[in-house]
Amino acid sequence: MAKITLEHLAHSYLPNPKAPDDFALKELNHDWSDGEAYALLGSSGCGKSTLLNIISGLLIPSQGRVLFDGHDVTTAPTAKRNIAQVFQFPVVYDTMTVRQNLAFPLKNRGMDVAEIKRRVQKVGAMIDMEAQLDHKARGLTADAKQKISLGRGMVREDVNALLFDEPLTVIDPHMKWELRTQLKKLHHDFGHTMIYVTHDQTEALTFADKVVVMYDGRVVQIGTPQELFERPGHTFVGYFIGSPGMNLFDAEINGTSARIGGAVVELGAHYAATGKTQVGVRPEFIRIASEGDGIPAKVQRIEDVGRHQVVRLDAAGTSVSAVIAEGQTIPADADRIRFVTEGINVYADDWRVTARKDAA
Repeated sequence: MAKITLEHLAHSYLPNPKAPDDFALKELNHDWSDGEAYALLGSSGCGKSTLLNIISGLLIPSQGRVLFDGHDVTTAPTAKRNIAQVFQFPVVYDTMTVRQNLAFPLKNRGMDVAEIKRRVQKVGAMIDMEAQLDHKARGLTADAKQKISLGRGMVREDVNALLFDEPLTVIDPHMKWELRTQLKKLHHDFGHTMIYVTHDQTEALTFADKVVVMYDGRVVQIGTPQELFERPGHTFVGYFIGSPGMNLFDAEINGTSARIGGAVVELGAHYAATGKTQVGVRPEFIRIASEGDGIPAKVQRIEDVGRHQVVRLDAAGTSVSAVIAEGQTIPADADRIRFVTEGINVYADDWRVTARKDAA
């Protein structure tokens, strides 16, 4: 296991990058704590796999350094970094049995035969392939082969880090849940540093201690699932995390209040915000009303999704989603929305603004 440090790290696939937009991965400084489980989350092309490949040694960065426990490994080959990496599509030896595939990285390190047998049997059970250990990999389904790849990554207990690049893409939905559970258990039992790349927020939020959200080659927020949900540090985080995502309203910020579509909304705190200013409110903190103050709104439709209802509205020219409890009725004359104060976030040029503590 290792603490992984990224110093002034950036990467471009162009020979002579000059402007920020020339970089697929914009400058990043961060410490990945020894023994924690991280998820790199973002849409396709945001730089997740580029960053993972730099950490694993498959890619040398254009600038900056990668350190494992303080030792510079920026130009060290993958084999010298003592990491295990599992890719999006299965990489197995078809002519070997499942058992031989799982044992391969251990045999290469000269491990005792009895210990190899113990670990292979244990991992075989974890990936639900005990009955197939002596079957050839050739002819197995794609998801079975990917389970072998996952198992081969998990069979070593002495690695500096386990890296996963969208490893559950070809796995059926039920098995995805099982394997995520096993990965969490593996992390709990052995305390490996784990970095898991995904574009699926459910995978990220259920797997990781900390989620690293990436957008346009940049890390926009690192936090626990709760922190990302309650206080999105960037409008993309609010949009990407949650279903439905956070509502965003163009707003004129005036200290403790905001003007949205002609209505004045009390913010509950003092904000100093300039530039493109917006108010972000998650659907769970939207209230639908028929009288009193609020932003004029019109109900467009109601979607019953089982445990709750999602109400789609038009408010101040913005499409808005509100979540209400199943069975809760909406007034027939509902014509406005209000915000729960603790659910309000203020943004300037897409970045969250912290409330001023020194203002009345």
